[in-house]
Amino acid sequence: MPTADKILSLEALIKKRQGWNDQKVVFTNGCFDILHLGHVDYLEKAAAKGAKLIVALNTDASVSKLKGPSRPINNEQARARIIAALSFVDAVVFFFEETPLSLIKQLIPDVLVKGSDYEVSNIVGADIVMQNGGKVETIELVKGYSTTNIINKINQ
Repeated sequence: MPTADKILSLEALIKKRQGWNDQKVVFTNGCFDILHLGHVDYLEKAAAKGAKLIVALNTDASVSKLKGPSRPINNEQARARIIAALSFVDAVVFFFEETPLSLIKQLIPDVLVKGSDYEVSNIVGADIVMQNGGKVETIELVKGYSTTNIINKINQ
């Protein structure tokens, strides 16, 4: 499947999700601005928690709000294609809001995953997933790898 075919509108993803009802669907989200080892390790571990992995990607506007006006480094289409190229990612969808809460409400994943820098009680959408019988899990992050660290190293 061409990587661009994994990048879906919310409407298309909802239909695809319905076809995955008999499989464990994992959901995670992030900016994934400059793909690095930490991202790949995290996403690979997230994918291992189910049969299908959905990655919700912050739009350029939401990355700028979160990270500052100099970000993102890579635009949303480039970031989406790179994430979609990972064999263990089944779908990529954009979200425009500050959080993916609306997506989580509409997709109701079986497993919601975030990095270990979050506590389950602080993960957006955790309550919705658990109320629907799903699980919320955190994944240990690879120390020393972050987009900010990479940008700082380049700028030295």
